[in-house]
Amino acid sequence: MRFNSLKPVYLLCALSLLTACAPGGDSSDKGAGENGPKSVSILGVVVGEQQEKLEAALAPFEEATGIDVVYEGTDAFATLLPVQVESGSAPDVAMFPQPGLMQDFARSGQLKPLGDAIDDATLAEAYPQDWIDLGKVDDELYGIWYRASVKSLVWYNPKSFAALGYEVPGTWDELTALSDKIIADGGTPWCLGMESGDATGWVGTDWVEDLMLRTAGPEVYDQWTSHEIAFDAAPVKAAFEQFGKIALDSEQVLGGSVGVISTPFGESPKGLFGDNPQCYLHRQANFIVTFLPEDVELGEDVAVFPLPGIKEEFGLPILVAGDVFGMFNDTPEARALMAYLATPEPHEIWAGLGGFISPHKQVSTDVYPDAVTQQQAEILANAETVRFDGSDLMPGSIGTGTFWSGIVDYVGGADLDDVLKEIEDSWPES
Repeated sequence: MRFNSLKPVYLLCALSLLTACAPGGDSSDKGAGENGPKSVSILGVVVGEQQEKLEAALAPFEEATGIDVVYEGTDAFATLLPVQVESGSAPDVAMFPQPGLMQDFARSGQLKPLGDAIDDATLAEAYPQDWIDLGKVDDELYGIWYRASVKSLVWYNPKSFAALGYEVPGTWDELTALSDKIIADGGTPWCLGMESGDATGWVGTDWVEDLMLRTAGPEVYDQWTSHEIAFDAAPVKAAFEQFGKIALDSEQVLGGSVGVISTPFGESPKGLFGDNPQCYLHRQANFIVTFLPEDVELGEDVAVFPLPGIKEEFGLPILVAGDVFGMFNDTPEARALMAYLATPEPHEIWAGLGGFISPHKQVSTDVYPDAVTQQQAEILANAETVRFDGSDLMPGSIGTGTFWSGIVDYVGGADLDDVLKEIEDSWPES
């Protein structure tokens, strides 16, 4: 699908660069003169090989419009972007790695609402409602979602399962029964490692978030991430305890709780492989494929299934992360780019290059390069409920602070009530 599939008004706007195409907001005068080439700048977190794939996905937009896309990738996004915005040199568009920072800029009035840049019908055809809501701030659209990370996945070795007669579980009871059978057979069910340098703990918080969705449901999950309920409320404690049934049980996890804390997260799935696997299940997001041994064949040596639901009334919720585009300068070029990003084409291009999953409804699973990635895309597309990584929605002092350290303390043997109270007491007042 080419860029000319856009509604004519967007393409006309992009090609003519008429100021009238950008009602309201600011008009950027950066770039060339009135009759010179036009450009749109992007700041994002994508670098290296992934940046090359992003640039390939944006190339048709440049070819169709003559607009030069100037992309800057950085691993210091959260530090650099506020500096640029406060100094008056904000990028036209930013590729946010989480919605929380986008929401902050929107509420400060620095990020521009998309308004009629993308109409409601086009948006509804492109995205499930949960993703549309994730792009809104106070009921106004600010963000267009591009790349998704599917977190509620369990990885396993099909060859090991077949050799031992294990079947993929579809319910939590079946998952529990499978774990019990693995233990009875002399094995260890779970490969689980939380060590991640200064970020140690995020693996455990992902687990708790997944379990909150499955035991308390999406409404309570939303109340938790927005602090409408306390961090030491009963539903939160129940989710931690559900995690503890696995992480604190030396029969359930490879290396016991000490192994959970000390094993690097990228090393932990390697126990799935070999003639005598050390463990048989590994819950982790789709990006873990980049840490698998080079000789592992997707679909043959490793496959996935969704982490089963626990309570029937909450169905099968899927925890996600991802990247969302927002607009700082309301220009014809920026609007045209945002409109392009809402079409299937840039999603399909990167999907075909690998290492990418799209939340876009019109992207066919056929474009993904292997069966395992196709399955992950299907899991996301069929999700009954989608919620964003909770720690990314919380204040940084919690989400990348006391929540991370608290989950490590809990796995290390600290009293759960004390851990939850400490996190609750650290929540910022404003």
